[in-house]
Amino acid sequence: MIRDEIKKQLVEAMKSQNKDKVATLRLINSAIKDRDIADRSKGNYDGIDEAGVLSLLQSMIKQRRESIEIYKKGNREDLVAHEQGEIDVIQSFLPKQMDAEEMKQAIQQVIAQTGATSIKDMGKVMGALRGQYAGQMDFGVASGIIKQMLAG
Repeated sequence: MIRDEIKKQLVEAMKSQNKDKVATLRLINSAIKDRDIADRSKGNYDGIDEAGVLSLLQSMIKQRRESIEIYKKGNREDLVAHEQGEIDVIQSFLPKQMDAEEMKQAIQQVIAQTGATSIKDMGKVMGALRGQYAGQMDFGVASGIIKQMLAG
């Protein structure tokens, strides 16, 4: 389970006095706990599931990539390096990311499975993709590919 791996790596990073990794792992733990607390108001007292954790990690990476773009424009290479270091730690918990060709194949399969024929079916396709490929693909990119496939 990802939560257990994060805790294990946090202990190891603390023992090796890797301050940057400790800080990033604590950020991840904090984000997971925040999401757990938010889900309690919805009646989910067990906390977010693995797919939820994977989704959270992907959104954390996306935030950092956006920050990197801003820091590059401001010539803040020190902050770019810091954000990239955080991305590297967060990515270590994600499964291998699909490349563009693998994404296209997976999307074609899901379109066939769901019987999607038009853009109106996009939500159905995205839901199935999120269920089957959580943490393995960038759903922003997948959305564009789905639009192309269903429009053409």
